[in-house]
Amino acid sequence: MTTHLRATLAVILAISSVSLQAQTSTSPTPKKARHAKAAKESATEREIRELREQMLSQQAQINALKQENEDKDAKLRETQQSAQGAEAAAESATSKADSLSTSVSTNNADVEALKNSVSDLKETNVGLAQTISDTKKDINAAIETPMALRYKGVTITPVAFFAFESVWRQRSLNSDINTPFTSTPFPNAGNYYVSELNLSGRQSRVGALFEGKAKTVKLSGYVEADFLSGGTTSNDNQSNSYTLRQRQIWGQAALHNGFTVTGGQMWSLVTETKKGTDNRTENLPMNIDAQYNVGFSWMRVPAIRFQKKVGAMTTIAMSLENGQTVGFNNGGSNGPTNYFYGGTGNNGGLYNNTTTYTNNVAPDIIVKAAFDPKIGHFEIGGVARFFRDRYYPNATATPASSADATNDTKIGGGFFANARFKATKYASVGFHFLGGDGMGRYGTAGLSDVTVHPDGTLEPLRAYQGLFSLELHPAKKLDVFGYYGGEYVQRTLYLNAKGQQVGYAPLSQNNAGCFTEGLPASGGTSPAGSCSALTRYISEPTVGFTYRFYDSPKYGRIQEEIQYSYLKKDSWTGTGGAPQSTNNMLFTSMRYYIP
Repeated sequence: MTTHLRATLAVILAISSVSLQAQTSTSPTPKKARHAKAAKESATEREIRELREQMLSQQAQINALKQENEDKDAKLRETQQSAQGAEAAAESATSKADSLSTSVSTNNADVEALKNSVSDLKETNVGLAQTISDTKKDINAAIETPMALRYKGVTITPVAFFAFESVWRQRSLNSDINTPFTSTPFPNAGNYYVSELNLSGRQSRVGALFEGKAKTVKLSGYVEADFLSGGTTSNDNQSNSYTLRQRQIWGQAALHNGFTVTGGQMWSLVTETKKGTDNRTENLPMNIDAQYNVGFSWMRVPAIRFQKKVGAMTTIAMSLENGQTVGFNNGGSNGPTNYFYGGTGNNGGLYNNTTTYTNNVAPDIIVKAAFDPKIGHFEIGGVARFFRDRYYPNATATPASSADATNDTKIGGGFFANARFKATKYASVGFHFLGGDGMGRYGTAGLSDVTVHPDGTLEPLRAYQGLFSLELHPAKKLDVFGYYGGEYVQRTLYLNAKGQQVGYAPLSQNNAGCFTEGLPASGGTSPAGSCSALTRYISEPTVGFTYRFYDSPKYGRIQEEIQYSYLKKDSWTGTGGAPQSTNNMLFTSMRYYIP
């Protein structure tokens, strides 16, 4: 209670006590007193009455105040509850706002992603439309100008060029566009003093590639031919008719795991390739000369080849190739005669009866590994060869007898390496080497493979061949090339029972007649004096260029090429000296290649 309320109550109590005392001290005649009160109120009574009224009024105020306080407390509690509810609502609203903000952010990201997707889709549609348009054009172009023909599931791609070519040689070889290098004459031959100019279209080439793709294997076949073959009726007199000859005819199965097998007539595995050991990627000199360049190792031969790709840069291969012994020499007049190693071809067996075929005991075996890093192409490999003859130990006995005649086989072999890399954007450099016993056949000059021991058994000759190449591409239409190659065969000597030298290039070899021109033979053909000199080393530097006047994937290519070569042949020293011969040669070519 308030201080004012407490003072009022104290006054009321004091007045009540005084009234009680007055009642006890007055007359006991109550009627007169009440009557007197009713008649006239005393000052004290009036004061008391007023105090009571004041008290009642104050009590009413107090009650009103209490009620007001209770109402305020109730409102306060209601306000607190409302505040708590508002706080909770605010927290909920904040949470909802945060969630809504996150949702809005997510929606914004989704909207942005959707915008990007729509933009990408528009670009894709534009690109797809362009692709469809280009594809349609390609299809129409393929229909109108096909690059290949279709037969069932096989694609047939024609391969051909048509050539007009010429060759001028300082010293006549009576040869077409290919050069028989070892036939370059010494001064004893009339051809040494006579030049020749021959025109030719025989290097023109026709062929086709056949390809069929199965589920797990790619099947291929390839045929290629030119006209550098002479039939019995071929001549340059009037019709100039020469026979078609096979260059390559092979079939191939290539599995998806990188294993490939190829069989038929193809380039030897010794031949450098541009990539891996793949057929049709042979890296040939750019020469016009169909015999290529001295020092270049190659053959085209019936063979079966197995190859396997190992990773992205390495290929290993093995080839079994038809054997043959070439450039045979037995040591001249002192050489043994108690043996044979082959015979002339049998017409009934569809062989040429004007040349000799050896009796092979096994194919040549060649293995090679090829590497293709970014800087170029590299190869290493080895060759195993097998030479067989039949010799007669008692052929010179008295009396002569075929008793104890025996077949004898000798093994030859060698090592080869090829390297080619880009020196600059416009130039590539190549190095090529092959060496070993009985390796003459693989050189383009065709030096001797073997000689003969005094007892009639064979002996492979040590031989080496190498080629340096530089190829420039100064312009899109222009190629410039330069090569230097050489081939060497080692002198190999033996003494027979009479103490005479036999073998390859004996010192007693009669070379005296190599320096004097012989008299003409009957019939007006080339004269030749006596000369037995055997080749020691033959070399050829070559320079030239190719210019493509027009090159279109739709209409084909026409190009001009010029080549100059200087051929030099050195012989082993014999009686009379060591003769030499040279030959300047100039080639021209104009070719049209089909697209």
